Amino acid sequence: MIVNKTRNTAETQLTISLADDHRESHINTGVGFLDHMLTLFTFHSQLSIKIEANGDTQVDDHHVTEDIGIVLGQLLLELVKERKYFQRYGVSYLPMDETLARTVIDISGRPYLSFNAQLSKEKVGTFDTELVEEFFRALVINSRLTTHIDLLRGGNTHHEIESIFKSFARALKDALTPIDIKVTPSSKGVIE
Repeated sequence: MIVNKTRNTAETQLTISLADDHRESHINTGVGFLDHMLTLFTFHSQLSIKIEANGDTQVDDHHVTEDIGIVLGQLLLELVKERKYFQRYGVSYLPMDETLARTVIDISGRPYLSFNAQLSKEKVGTFDTELVEEFFRALVINSRLTTHIDLLRGGNTHHEIESIFKSFARALKDALTPIDIKVTPSSKGVIE
């Protein structure tokens, strides 16, 4: 399944598609570090993403980063609604050299983010590291996931953020894994 969305505001212009297979991804956000993290995300989630983004990066990277999180979250919600039968829960501990991140996801229909990551530095290159939390907040709220992200061991800031993105991707992959039994994965019979 492939879902697409365009978002145009005074701050950003985005065209994003998300596919639930591992095709080739094309990511051009205008923010090099974010491109790198999203490339890792696609590989480890086994989702395909195509992103063309333009934004007011002369101000900073905030609007592009947050808006990509918003749209990816909306597309992920469409994917979940279409899939219907999936594991629901995903957990991933992910080391990146000296760092260690843990992500726990529940495709619950109840948006909540607990983000516990004290990143070592305020910037990686020109990228403001506080935008990592902004990205995940936008994605989680719009995809209606319950998500806990914890940086358990710190070190190099690039490694810290990479372990978070990979951990989230692998937990999401597990939560989205199809199940053979055609039953909504909730005792209530519905995930909204």
